[in-house]
Amino acid sequence: MVLKISDVTKSYTSGATEMPILRGVSLELEAGTSLALTGDSGSGKSTLLHLAAALEDFDSGEISVSGTLLSGLDEAGRAALRRRQVSLVFQQFNLIPSLSVGSNLSLHARLGQCRDRTWEQQLVDRLGLATLLDHFPEQLSGGQQQRVAIGRAMALRPALLLADEPTGNLDETSSEAVLGLMLDLLRDSRTALFMVTHSRAIADRLDRQMRLSNGLVA
Repeated sequence: MVLKISDVTKSYTSGATEMPILRGVSLELEAGTSLALTGDSGSGKSTLLHLAAALEDFDSGEISVSGTLLSGLDEAGRAALRRRQVSLVFQQFNLIPSLSVGSNLSLHARLGQCRDRTWEQQLVDRLGLATLLDHFPEQLSGGQQQRVAIGRAMALRPALLLADEPTGNLDETSSEAVLGLMLDLLRDSRTALFMVTHSRAIADRLDRQMRLSNGLVA
């Protein structure tokens, strides 16, 4: 089991008021499978994704990634998890403007000391980036930037890819192309995908769907 979330709760405090966001969420995700999480705006979808990435603390329950309990990790352990086991792709591409496409693509794998140049070249070829390696992010279209972001995330060969509205800034044609490339890479690498999306069409492309409502999934 790549991702296991067990009875997780999370609240935020606003002044003297405690606002429950997650009320006991449980889900599991196996290697090589994909799960779409849908729900209304403000329902806690991105919060749950951030908890799975060890970017925030949860109040109770437990989350494990490839058997590692997140509650037992200090900050260094969380950072190490994101360098080696978990990759993230967001709606905002989050590329480093001062780095070329080639340097952006290899950045996370180099930080995690797990760079595989053969796999990296496969990513370049399959994502259609061969002629863009010396370009900088500002010279790319939105679809091209998101392909670089996906390549950067997959260069780690992560156990788990977390994606928050990864095609939200793209037009319909670019969105379809980027999603197709991402799903192909995931199948070949046995990476598990946990995606937050508001799009029913995108959710329908994944193996499973769950909806977050009133702090619970169904």
